[in-house]
Amino acid sequence: MNELACGTSRIVGCRFSVFPMTDRFVEVIVGALESVHTDKVWIHTDDVSTCVRGRAEHVFDVTRAIFAHAAASGVHTVFNGTYSIGCPGDTDADVYMSEDSGVLNSELGPHADIETACQFALYPLGTEHYMDIIYGEVQRAKEKGTFGGSVHYASRLDGTLTRVFESLEDAFKHAIQTDTSHLVMTAVVSAHSPSPKQNSV
Repeated sequence: MNELACGTSRIVGCRFSVFPMTDRFVEVIVGALESVHTDKVWIHTDDVSTCVRGRAEHVFDVTRAIFAHAAASGVHTVFNGTYSIGCPGDTDADVYMSEDSGVLNSELGPHADIETACQFALYPLGTEHYMDIIYGEVQRAKEKGTFGGSVHYASRLDGTLTRVFESLEDAFKHAIQTDTSHLVMTAVVSAHSPSPKQNSV
């Protein structure tokens, strides 16, 4: 067996950390984790980060909701996550792939309208046409009205929390329908930043 071959499981995973800029960070993080419905995903938190695994729609639903609940604190809050599908040997928690597609955290109330900024990057592996895939998803974000410009090593998204995470999920789901066998997407999402918004080029 080729140990370097990409995995065939369609389970999606995200390893992420949330950073509320407050001395109450433990309260904010734990409160966010406890406020979110996670019955349809495998989830584990350690001293560094949290990992969520399952169907794509549930992984994005849970990560979006956790960030929303943390950002609802009103303090500058940052989500730093890496989404992946097709990783070699990535089969743990495959039982969660049998869940139905109904998400559990669709209602975020006023949290959904929190203004956010995001820098994300797609890494389609195992294909020679990776730049075409990346350009295609940038164009999709432009059509959705969330594209905020290009920065070094990333593309920027701006908009409400709901619209930004919709763009991230759309980019990831469409990219995995291409000929890429292993896809990685990084995303840094910020809310309530005290820094002035920078113009992207």
